[in-house]
Amino acid sequence: MDVINVYEAKTTLSRLLERVEQGEEIVIARSGTPVARLSPYSPQRREPGALAGRVRVKQDFDDPLPQGIAAAFAAPNA
Repeated sequence: MDVINVYEAKTTLSRLLERVEQGEEIVIARSGTPVARLSPYSPQRREPGALAGRVRVKQDFDDPLPQGIAAAFAAPNA
């Protein structure tokens, strides 16, 4: 993994992106201190039902709010 300074990264971004597309990871440093990493992007697919059985919605989730809480959300002078 190469460490590239900010100035070089700004001037050679297109070439760095080509290297990343080939699977390489590149660290960008400021004054020798690593601050960012360029790595290949891989989208994660979301699967419907992935949380089935782990999330519960109460029967009253859409009931009106208690008066005091509803008043806190109401616009002033409404």
